[in-house]
Amino acid sequence: MKRLFPARLTLFFLCAGSGAVAQQQPAATPGCADLHLVPAPRECSAVESIAIGESGLRVSSGKDAEDEFAAKDLEDSIAADGVAAGKNKSTAISLLRADTAAAKALLERNHLQPDPAMHDEGYVLVPNGQHGAAVIAESAAGIFYGAQTVKQLIHGSGSDAVLYAPTLRDWPAMPHRGISDDWSRGPLPNMDFLKREIRTLAACKLNIFSPYFEATFAYPSSPVAAFPGGAMTPDEGRELVTYAAQYHITILPEQEAFGHLHHVLKYEQFSVLGENPRGQVLAPGAADDWSSPGKVAGESGSLSLIASWFSELAQVFPGPWVHIGADETSELGLGRTRDEVQKRGLGAVYLDFLTQIHNTLAPNHKQLLFWGDIAENSPELVGTLPKDMIAVPWEYDAKPDFKPLIEPFAKVGLETWVAPGVNNWNRIYPNNNEALGNIRAFVRDGQALGSRGMLNTVWNDDGEGIFDENWFGVLFGAAASWQQGESSEDAFASSFGWALHRDATGRIDQAQQELRNIHALLKTAGLEDAQDRYFWVDPFSAEGQLVANKLRPVVSEMRLHAERAITLVDQARAAGGLQNPEALDALELGARRIDFVGLKFEAADDCVNLYNQALALQNDPARRHEVGEKLYTIGSNNGRLEDIRDGYALLRGLYQQAWLRDNRPYWLQIDMSRYDRATELWIGRSHEWSRVIEQWYETHNLPGAADAGLPAPAAP
Repeated sequence: MKRLFPARLTLFFLCAGSGAVAQQQPAATPGCADLHLVPAPRECSAVESIAIGESGLRVSSGKDAEDEFAAKDLEDSIAADGVAAGKNKSTAISLLRADTAAAKALLERNHLQPDPAMHDEGYVLVPNGQHGAAVIAESAAGIFYGAQTVKQLIHGSGSDAVLYAPTLRDWPAMPHRGISDDWSRGPLPNMDFLKREIRTLAACKLNIFSPYFEATFAYPSSPVAAFPGGAMTPDEGRELVTYAAQYHITILPEQEAFGHLHHVLKYEQFSVLGENPRGQVLAPGAADDWSSPGKVAGESGSLSLIASWFSELAQVFPGPWVHIGADETSELGLGRTRDEVQKRGLGAVYLDFLTQIHNTLAPNHKQLLFWGDIAENSPELVGTLPKDMIAVPWEYDAKPDFKPLIEPFAKVGLETWVAPGVNNWNRIYPNNNEALGNIRAFVRDGQALGSRGMLNTVWNDDGEGIFDENWFGVLFGAAASWQQGESSEDAFASSFGWALHRDATGRIDQAQQELRNIHALLKTAGLEDAQDRYFWVDPFSAEGQLVANKLRPVVSEMRLHAERAITLVDQARAAGGLQNPEALDALELGARRIDFVGLKFEAADDCVNLYNQALALQNDPARRHEVGEKLYTIGSNNGRLEDIRDGYALLRGLYQQAWLRDNRPYWLQIDMSRYDRATELWIGRSHEWSRVIEQWYETHNLPGAADAGLPAPAAP
């Protein structure tokens, strides 16, 4: 963050009603870095502290409808934070267009002027004497983003409310900043959540939202693939477009048009268009060769199907872009196109089909984005693509250098957007260590090579994703794409709790760090990170025993990190005044699920070790009572088997609540079935264990560990 002027402190006395009332000055006025703004502004200095107290704030704007919306949105946010807001309040936040007399006077008084780079989305924020502060911008987007910054500058509530008013100029490093949200592998958001998501994305200055479709948009021309309740309808799409536009967010739909289409191609009417029957790749040049009454989609082959889809998307989503996917086409050349690929080469066949798609969709007048896999396989051929296409290179690991993924496209004049990821997929909670390293370096290198956009990706590979767990990585992507150059992970990590939750205690930041510590700990143990498979694996199975051998040395430390995260979240809640409580519930769910993984493996070890001890004591009549106690500790009302049973059953309820808060019921039963199956497994083991106990008291003999359903003890 660049500093404009030496810091200064100013004490204001505000008038309330007919008499002058001195408002108490906070003990210390923070510097720019202490404001913990996300994204951090480009230039900042001279933070002034304006005591609001009970006198409250008013927000004013010009008559432009978009500016009036920004003012109303800000005023509603202020009121929701427990600060009095309304037209007659003494302190004002003025939203001013740069060409107005009031704005010009303020800029001149503060020796400021807009930079040409600020025209589209930039803004100036300045204290306005005794009157409060002003946001000055040349565009509606700039006014809106300045208002979002003001939201983060209001601290406290009621009589303790304070407005911190820095002098700053701010504008984004990248014009296109968004997320790609996977709607095709389980979770499909409900409209209430989508609107909350849009508001939150806009508050951190993202301006693109890209829903990812495989078979989850309800195309009128091809209704078979859209399962009832599992697809966005055109009317819902239009509603989302209208809602998002108020928040300066463009909906950029992605419909896979090449790979990842199994959930379309598994239907008989489309299977013939695949590289292989019921496969996952749409074959270039495929044509229908069957007869079916009432055919609608796919009548003339793969390009006709693509044309129908994207024509319908264009009628719903009016933005200037559409994403055609085209990643991971691993089946290409293994079926229908085998001969052509052998003759011309895989890259040539792939790129030729992309060009055909481009030409087919030209009547829609959209700029096409595509995933940049081809740069890894055939970088020498990327120059054959139409120059108005946008390449989106993607990579999700934390690497030191991402330039080789971007350069093949940049060198031939193709626009690029970079696509890092939040590393949520297949994990109990996102691995934010990996996510922040990936986002930081990828966006940095994209900016250095002229990338104009970022699509931070959320994937739900195993169908279990809860979006509210992803905000840490999503907000860092927002910060990295707005901020110029390489963004600081540490600065963001100490600002996240304030930016998303208005947590002034720092405990949310600490809770997030505890979960990051778990991922790092598991990596040192050779377990990579907190993966979903550790939650589901049976600790008595051969796979479970392999996991247990690696987890055992760190399991206690892992659980303590998770339990500290739960405690910190509870303490932050108790302090009050928090926003986005759904994300805190999701954080707690992640921590409790990780803690259960540790409990499960500890309990399983207890079962094995206690039974081994019981076997050693069974022939000593004087210690039969001790044997019985060990058996009851393994399985009874408060036994270890029941601990595992209870963990799955109770976490099932928390997970279901989190899912339904964000998503439609579609797909939920698949995840619930995993909880039910796991719970039933341990109910069954508990029941069988009662027979071991009965046998002991009847015969004073115990079956071997394997016959009792237990693995052998771990080697010392």
